[in-house]
Amino acid sequence: MPADLAYNLNFLHPLAMWGLLALSGYAMLLGIKAKKTRTADAETRKTLIKGHFAKRHYLYGSAVLAVMVLGTFGGMAVTYLNNGKLFVGPHLLVGIAMTTMLVLAAALSPLMQHGNLIARKIHVGLNMGVVTLFLWQALTGMQIVTKIWENRPA
Repeated sequence: MPADLAYNLNFLHPLAMWGLLALSGYAMLLGIKAKKTRTADAETRKTLIKGHFAKRHYLYGSAVLAVMVLGTFGGMAVTYLNNGKLFVGPHLLVGIAMTTMLVLAAALSPLMQHGNLIARKIHVGLNMGVVTLFLWQALTGMQIVTKIWENRPA
């Protein structure tokens, strides 16, 4: 693999993750609106149901899961290709934990579709944890990008 291509791949992961952070925020907004639709009075529900918030939340949540898994393994692959090893530290470990949390949250979907309130609360808790960790990941990721940029080839 040409050295400049390998170097440029370093920036694909952070760009994808910033996009994913925005997509996660939108999926969360749709989830909040889906809850409002579910818990609204009959008259308000008639208006809200036209937004198809639950269906859109499910679709965007699925996209978040797919991009997160691909982004996690992609970031690890690029790091390994460029350095011959992974740097086991907080950024990597938290990224793996976030991916695991999203997989678990998605796995609760069938239970939630059957009205299981405990599964819904766990789903929300896991995803709020992911978003919180994601904000921290964005900061540590930018520190890594800065280090890569400062050590770029001449």
